[in-house]
Amino acid sequence: MTPEQRYFFDLTGYLHLKGVLQEAELKAAQDAAQRYIDTPPEEVPAGLEINLEREHFNWYINAFAFDKALEALTLKELTDDRPRLTSGNLMVDVHGKPFHPLHGGVPGAPARNPEQGRYSTIGGKVQCNDLVFFFYLTDVYPGDGGLIILPCSHKSHFDYPRSLFYPDSYTADGYNDEYFSTEVPEGVLNVTPKAGDVVIISELVTHGALSWVPKDRDRRFLTLRYMQQHESVRGGLDRFSPEVKARLSPETLELAAPASFTHLKEIVEQEVVTLS
Repeated sequence: MTPEQRYFFDLTGYLHLKGVLQEAELKAAQDAAQRYIDTPPEEVPAGLEINLEREHFNWYINAFAFDKALEALTLKELTDDRPRLTSGNLMVDVHGKPFHPLHGGVPGAPARNPEQGRYSTIGGKVQCNDLVFFFYLTDVYPGDGGLIILPCSHKSHFDYPRSLFYPDSYTADGYNDEYFSTEVPEGVLNVTPKAGDVVIISELVTHGALSWVPKDRDRRFLTLRYMQQHESVRGGLDRFSPEVKARLSPETLELAAPASFTHLKEIVEQEVVTLS
């Protein structure tokens, strides 16, 4: 991070990086995503899954393993040379899907649950053990809907009150799948990235998604999640099935593997990681 990016991320809990994917890389990722979307569910490779019934988005599970153009987007930055990839799903937001209620946030003191997400700064560095990267493959314009966040909420000392901002988005049983909204109340930020942009958030930032307005286009983004390699219990010792791992390059397998804090992965010694 640059000093400016580090300050902004620490202050707000998110970063919007523009034009991260250049023309050729973006086109390859877009084409790969389209091939996955066009694949009949019964022909999806083992270890991958298409779920069109899940609330809020159409899910394309383990999309990062579908094609090398998507696998190549995995990162090692922002993890102090202790990276671990824990998931990589393609999400497609279409008109008619319900509002995605605000969620995430700080769930309480770490002493109550040592495995929960944490955020702090130590020695001039951000200490965040749950990072989410949204790689946007399509454009989002103001008024379209899409990602909303509560800036600075990763430092909140109180639970998010569900009666605030969108009180009808929850029922007594959880999410209200009959609720739709495109409103952006004061205090809520609607992030509108363009294709090739990347939005980074701490999972501790309270976030959600407005109902998607356009009927003639969708919102596509690859969601890559990272934690520190030594957070092996909370992330699970083996996050990916043998079928998924068989599709991955050695560099990605190392990136996804748990390891002790003292272990230095080979990929962190490479200035630019190239998949073999």
